[in-house]
Amino acid sequence: MNGQESRQRGSGTSDREFGQRLGIVGLAIALFFVAIVFKLLHVQVIDAAKFRKMANRQYVSLVTEKARRGRIYDRHGRQLAESIESISFYADPMRVKTPQELATRFSSRFGRNRLNYLHQLQSKKRFIWLERNVPVSQAAELMELKAPGLSFRREQQRYYLNIASQIIGFTDRDDNGISGLERQLNGYLKGRDGTRIFQRTATGQSYPAPDADQIMPLSGSDVELTIDSDIQGIVEDEIMHAVGTFRAKAASGIVMDVRSGEILAMANYPGFDMNRRATVTNEQTRNRAVTDMFEPGSTFKIVMASAATETLNYNADTMVDGHNGVVQLYDRRIVDHEPMGRITFREAITKSSNVVAALTAMKVGPEAYYRYARNFGFGRKTGVGLIGESRGILKPIPQWDRTTLPWMGYGYQVMATPLQVLQAYATLANDGVRMRPYIIRKVVDRDGEVVWEGKPMKMAQAVRPETARYMAREYFREVVKAGTGVSAAVEGVEVAGKTGTAQKYTGGYQGQHAYLSTFVGFFPATNPQYAAIIIVDEPQTAYYAAAVAAPVFSRICGRALACSREMQLRLAMRSAEKTTLAGMATVAVPDLTGLTGKEAERLLKWNGLKAEFAGSPDETVAAQNIQAGSKVQKEAVVRLTMSQRPKKS
Repeated sequence: MNGQESRQRGSGTSDREFGQRLGIVGLAIALFFVAIVFKLLHVQVIDAAKFRKMANRQYVSLVTEKARRGRIYDRHGRQLAESIESISFYADPMRVKTPQELATRFSSRFGRNRLNYLHQLQSKKRFIWLERNVPVSQAAELMELKAPGLSFRREQQRYYLNIASQIIGFTDRDDNGISGLERQLNGYLKGRDGTRIFQRTATGQSYPAPDADQIMPLSGSDVELTIDSDIQGIVEDEIMHAVGTFRAKAASGIVMDVRSGEILAMANYPGFDMNRRATVTNEQTRNRAVTDMFEPGSTFKIVMASAATETLNYNADTMVDGHNGVVQLYDRRIVDHEPMGRITFREAITKSSNVVAALTAMKVGPEAYYRYARNFGFGRKTGVGLIGESRGILKPIPQWDRTTLPWMGYGYQVMATPLQVLQAYATLANDGVRMRPYIIRKVVDRDGEVVWEGKPMKMAQAVRPETARYMAREYFREVVKAGTGVSAAVEGVEVAGKTGTAQKYTGGYQGQHAYLSTFVGFFPATNPQYAAIIIVDEPQTAYYAAAVAAPVFSRICGRALACSREMQLRLAMRSAEKTTLAGMATVAVPDLTGLTGKEAERLLKWNGLKAEFAGSPDETVAAQNIQAGSKVQKEAVVRLTMSQRPKKS
């Protein structure tokens, strides 16, 4: 009995121990599964973003495909700015297996210090740029290199014709506009970059992710300007020579269509090389033609003359008193460059009498004078739409003192930009109608649809049409025929305009010798189509506008007429005028592309040049050996390459 009970007790103990052990094992298994579930929850929910990012770094790469940046054209469809493909090399130093070899290859190809590459490749970073914006031809060999950790990206690099630098501006390494129209129109030009997602195999080979959305790049819109690149080049060339000849600080020049307000050229010196932006300074990028204000001097007499004609009923023969060239007003004296007594109002303007201008302004009165100044656009932005445009300074009448009105009569105590002064004379040339200047003709998207367009816009009727025509004929044409502007004359075309030699305010006028030399004018005088202004800042060897700015105006307009078929057709120049133009000592070569051989030969003959054909004269001109706008001696031979391409419309 006792033995049996003992066996039963032993069996019960064994069962309990087994049950306990089984319970412990079950609990352990349950805890293990709970831990697994918790870990999965932690990985897949709580820290999902972190682990996904780690996985993506190892197995997924996002590649940006740069959109082609829009092109910029001149008014004739010639490219001023375009984007060309370039290659940028980058690396993941943690995956690079042969940094020494890679450093040697890059140093040999690009000529940079090998240790510089090696230092980058041995860093602890996961991404480095080795080279940016390399030409495809230079990068081709390295593009074929199958080196772990090394990759390349196709990018866009901006290339410029290298004219109108301050207008067009430039982009940075990432193809974003940072200056000029490149910055202003960046939203149109940039387009939309694409993105492609790649996955990597265990061996590091990349392939497009099959289930990812691949976004294709969309090209930017193209921009067409009102600029004529031939005329732009001529203006830039002439103002550069003017700065050198007169040892000047700077210069600006603008050419404008008076009927539409289109800007055909806007140039500033000093400029910069648009394809070498590393050394460009803010001073060089400044578009002085719209940002810089100056006291316009005698060119501002257009306001005085207009107000006198319409409010005082002055005409060309009205007698005025020049006070023998000196007048005392309050505690100041106004002195003319030469003594003048009783003279006609025409003579007062053609000889640029400051005494008559001051006294006439006082007779007009502040309210009328201020109104005419505003009508011509002074004291307000022109609306040309360029970054940094200044409104100038035209003080409201309550801020005037007793000297403001007489001094304003001949262009002091008022500030204007070169474009504002040009706009005023273009207004007079356009029968008194002030047009809004503009430089962006249209923006065209990748499908050829016009998304924005600039159009001629009438802003105000500054003076009556008959007043404008009378002043152009009787006053400003006479300035060039027999007054201070004779050196602005253009052979074959009548010019009207005004000189201005303004002393710069540099803390005071007395004893200062810094001047702005200006000539602004329009042509033909009797049926004006074009206006231009030349400003030379602080010339040293001479300073009167008659000797500095006026001759530059003459050369620019003469060369522009010689090379621009558009101008020649617009002006409908008669045979006598053509003969006179052909008599110039040197002439600018016209643009002949697209003309038939016979048409080109006639145009060259008219300009005093000769034609030589490579091909049949019955075909059209495909190319010419002397670039349009280049100035050459009479009787020079222009070689024309002919082809069967259709004539340009």
